[in-house]
Amino acid sequence: MAAKLKKGDKVVVLTGKDKGKQGEISAVFPKENKAVVDGINIAIRHQRQTQTSQGGRVAKAMPIDLSNLALLDKNGKATRVGFREEDGKKVRFAKTTGDVI
Repeated sequence: MAAKLKKGDKVVVLTGKDKGKQGEISAVFPKENKAVVDGINIAIRHQRQTQTSQGGRVAKAMPIDLSNLALLDKNGKATRVGFREEDGKKVRFAKTTGDVI
C-alpha cells in the first residue's frame, strides 16, 4: 500500500497531548506505522557526557502514530489523502480541495 504521509509533509496532530499543533514530518517508519514530527511529542532523554559533547537532559522528538496525524491542505485545514492516476502516474491528492499534493 502506498504511503499517505511522507517525509516533508506538513501535518496537524489530531489527538493526544499535542492536539492541534502543526509540524513537518522529518522521518517515517512504515513498518511501525509511526512518524517523527518536528516539535511534536517531545520527551526528555538523559545523555551521558563524552569528550566531544556535553551531557545532560536532551529534548528529543519521539515517534507518533500515523493515525493521529492529518495532512494540511493549502488552506491550512486538515484533510484526508486520496490517490488517483494522472498521465499514467499515481498521485496523492487532498480530499477537501482535490488538489494534487
